[in-house]
Amino acid sequence: NHLSFFSGFGPFRQYLLNSSWEAVKELSKRGLGENINLQIMQLPVVYQKAKEQVCKIWTTLQPLLTVHVGLASSATALIILEQCGKNKGYQERDACGFHPEGACCVLDGPEKIESTINMKTLWKNVSVEGIDIVLSRDAGRYICDYTYYTSLYYGNGRAAFIHVPPLSESVTAEFLGKALQIIILAMLEQCGEQRE
Repeated sequence: NHLSFFSGFGPFRQYLLNSSWEAVKELSKRGLGENINLQIMQLPVVYQKAKEQVCKIWTTLQPLLTVHVGLASSATALIILEQCGKNKGYQERDACGFHPEGACCVLDGPEKIESTINMKTLWKNVSVEGIDIVLSRDAGRYICDYTYYTSLYYGNGRAAFIHVPPLSESVTAEFLGKALQIIILAMLEQCGEQRE
């Protein structure tokens, strides 16, 4: 029974309800079939705390795959698959008013780390009715990117990041949960192929 781990983020700025966490909760209700044990956690929009939680996931649980879901406030009806995490450039302050030491995730870490999931293949093979899916190589140098890089670093690339749009009349938590389920099942299939 493989463990997969999912995180969404808590409230930040004007978003009292973070669509990423609502989507992850919805996904957990739906599940990913009986041989995937799915665990979820809400991460705070705080660099240091998010990093500690991510380290804990990898050191204690060692999941097959960790998928982080974040809110892209600029996206209206887009789901964005992020291929890599970047180490440097974290100047923006978090919910507690801090930014990381040296503005980077891991001192002396590589500039960027790619996910072992090939997002381009995924993007070609997956479609979700009612929403566009796009590829990205820049997760935005804020908590999302920071968490992603940290997770890729400690998880040897076995992490993925998906940006979801804010909730709206057409984009409900239920809709996003279903979309995540479709995308993540395809990711897990890729993990299975890589292992064989």
